[in-house]
Amino acid sequence: MDVTRSLRPLTMADAQALAVLREAVERTDRTGMHADEADILDELTDPKLDLARNAVGLRQGEGAGGRLVAYAMVYEPDHVREIARFTGAAAVHPAWRHRGIGTQLLAWMRARAGALRAERHARVPGELLIDGADTNEGLAALAAGAGFAPCRHWFGMANELRYGPRTAQPVPSGLRLVPFDETYDEATRTAHNEAFRDHWNHTGMDRTDWDTWITGARSFRPGLSALLLDAEGQVAAYLLADEYVADGAATGRRSCTIGHLGTRPAHRGRGAAHTLLTHTLTEAARRGYARAELVVDTANPTGALGLYERMGFAVERTYVTYARALD
Repeated sequence: MDVTRSLRPLTMADAQALAVLREAVERTDRTGMHADEADILDELTDPKLDLARNAVGLRQGEGAGGRLVAYAMVYEPDHVREIARFTGAAAVHPAWRHRGIGTQLLAWMRARAGALRAERHARVPGELLIDGADTNEGLAALAAGAGFAPCRHWFGMANELRYGPRTAQPVPSGLRLVPFDETYDEATRTAHNEAFRDHWNHTGMDRTDWDTWITGARSFRPGLSALLLDAEGQVAAYLLADEYVADGAATGRRSCTIGHLGTRPAHRGRGAAHTLLTHTLTEAARRGYARAELVVDTANPTGALGLYERMGFAVERTYVTYARALD
C-alpha cells in the first residue's frame, strides 16, 4: 500500500481530527500522555513548525471530510553543535497498523529531515530522532527495520502526594527562595541554558521557544514554580511546574508536572534542587494535586535521578529515543 502520494499537509482545521487520532493511539500505546484539541492547536501554531512543508496526514477516503488515520511531523533544530538532530513525531491509528504505513511515514520523515539538513546544516552530520515507550514492541521493530537504534532512555516517574506535607528544607546559605515572577523570566531562561549546557542534545533555548513552550505555555503554573536567587539577585536555581489539563481529564486526578528543574554549575552540590522540589511538592499537595510527575534522562549527568528517588519518586514508564544517521 503506497501512501506517500496520499499524504497531505496538515492545517489548523485538522486540530480536532488529530486530537481524536492521538487519543485512539494512546488507548493502545499507553504512554501516559494525553492531548486535547487546545493542546493540538498549540502544536500546530508553533512558530517553529512549517505546517505546509513539515507536517502531513493520511485520511481515510478522499477530501477534507475523511477521518485522519496517520500523521507525521519533522522538527528542525534551531541551533546545532556537532550534529544536527531532527525530531520526528508520528502515529498510525491502531486499526490501520500492519499495512506498511508506519514504514512509509518514517521514510517521509527521513527524506524531509535530509532535505532540511542539506539546505541549512550541510556542514555537520545529521540524525533523525523518534521517541516512544519501551513497551511499544511495534515501534521498536519498526525502528529497527528502518535502521534506527536506541540512543537514550528516559524514566517517567511519579510521586503520590497523599502522604501529606514534607519537612521544609533549609535554603542554601547565601540564597533566598522566592515565588516565580515574570520579572525574572529572562534571567530564568539564561539560568536554564547554563544549567543544561552539559546535557545531551541541549543547544540552548531561544526566546521564541521559551515563550511558546515554557513560561508562555497554557500548562505553566507560576504558583507552583519557584526560584533561588543569589545575593546579587541572579537566578541560581529554578523549578518550573506545569499542569496538563488533558491528562487530568483522562485520569480523573490532577498532577503537578516538574517541567524544568536546574541549578547553575556554581551553585550545585548545596541542596538547591532539594529545597525547590520540597517547596513545590508541598505547595502542590496543599492545592489539592494528587501526584507529581516528571521525566528524567537515565544518564543525567547531575545526579538528578538519585535525588528524585530519595524524594519518593518511583519509575512508572520508560521511554526510548531511537536515532538514525541521515544519508
